[in-house]
Amino acid sequence: MGNKTFQKALEIIESLPEEQRESLMDIVKRRLVDERRDRLAQSIKEAREEYKHGRISKGTVHDLMNELSK
Repeated sequence: MGNKTFQKALEIIESLPEEQRESLMDIVKRRLVDERRDRLAQSIKEAREEYKHGRISKGTVHDLMNELSK
């Protein structure tokens, strides 16, 4: 978002009554949480697929350090 667009958005938000600004903040916060949840779910799905196809394995930190030192 360009600086002018951002400034215009701020002006519009600041012109809203306090109750509407609070509602808008709640909506934005919920959408951010939803986006984070979706990214996490996608990451988990990808990790499970990689594990299923043998591209990753599980182990301890000690196992990892031993593998990295080879």
